[in-house]
Amino acid sequence: MGRRGPVIWVFLMCCIFGQIIVSHNNGFVEAKRFSKFDDLEIAKRLKAMNKPAVNIIKTIDGESYGCVDFFKQPAFDHPSMKNPANLYKMRQLWEGMRNQTNDGEFGYLWENGVGCPIGTVPIQRVTKEDLLRLDSLDDNHKPRGSWNTTNGDPSSPMYYDQHHYAVARTKYTGRKFHGATMELCITAPTVKPRQYSATRIHMQIGKEFIQVGLTVNPVLYKDHQPRTFVYTYVHGKSCYNSYCTTGMSVVRRDFPLGTAIKPVSVRGANMTYYGTFRLVQDNKYGIWWFQYGKKALDVGIWPDYWFDQSYGNLIEWGGEVYSAYQPSPQMGYGYFPVESVRYDAYMQHISVLDSNFNIDRNVSYLEDSSDATRGYKVIDSTDPKHEGGHVIFYGGPGNI
Repeated sequence: MGRRGPVIWVFLMCCIFGQIIVSHNNGFVEAKRFSKFDDLEIAKRLKAMNKPAVNIIKTIDGESYGCVDFFKQPAFDHPSMKNPANLYKMRQLWEGMRNQTNDGEFGYLWENGVGCPIGTVPIQRVTKEDLLRLDSLDDNHKPRGSWNTTNGDPSSPMYYDQHHYAVARTKYTGRKFHGATMELCITAPTVKPRQYSATRIHMQIGKEFIQVGLTVNPVLYKDHQPRTFVYTYVHGKSCYNSYCTTGMSVVRRDFPLGTAIKPVSVRGANMTYYGTFRLVQDNKYGIWWFQYGKKALDVGIWPDYWFDQSYGNLIEWGGEVYSAYQPSPQMGYGYFPVESVRYDAYMQHISVLDSNFNIDRNVSYLEDSSDATRGYKVIDSTDPKHEGGHVIFYGGPGNI
């Protein structure tokens, strides 16, 4: 009997450890199964994003884009596009403007000097690595407006896991807007991994919104260059550029959305380089257009029936940063503004399309808003001494 106790104890321990080993093995098997499932899901999503292309072309920076039939780009997988009336409307629109987007204005951005063939549009090819990076963009990392953002509690460990703004914005006055424009000074603020620093127009359309502008976002673009971006938030779903069904529909065959904008302006230098952005709604179809460059060339569209209301109700211009940790990144040149076009990051020729689709270049009803003045500031100016009309100066070192 003296020996039976230890024997039983050893037997029980073997059973327990055996169960643990079996459990671990089962867990390992399940993990492999989930891995295979994930691989299949990723392959399915990549197929949906990388639509069949007439050919693959590269930008002068070596980035690959597929030349995809206009009606086969990802946005046409949106459920609303299955409605025959909506699809007919898009066909009418495309037939009316397809020849207007074939002027080769941005051909210099491509290795072939032209862009895509007529009837197709460039959609950036997405790799598994790209998709995994995109999936790492949780909701905190995604753009938003400043109106529903609070300063937070600095003593909270989550205080630095947030967005900061230095913007000029419209007030809650019940105004209706059908467009906004800006000509911005191109800057390349310093950011670290899991951060971004953007300069953009934000158009709030009820509960939904669109942003257009430039961003330095190494998670989105895997480098630290200022690149064009559009961001769409519709019915609880969001999308960068034209990567998914709620993204912008591209209409130009020669504009690589997401391209790096060069050269970059240098603080204190005599020469400043600009990018001109317009987000406007047409009076005929109600469709929202992204237009780029001095000539306001059409780049992409959002159908009006995606949105719950037919006008924008709030607009803001300026900088937005995000950081998952402290210190927060630079905005603009990384310096506080002093109201100087030579030393500040700024956007000029600010204007809106009002409720009657008339251009308002005064926009005299804006308010300055910076939620973290220790790191970022903004100056909204309509001083006649500025040749750029209505000018918004912004920026800051961050480090908060």
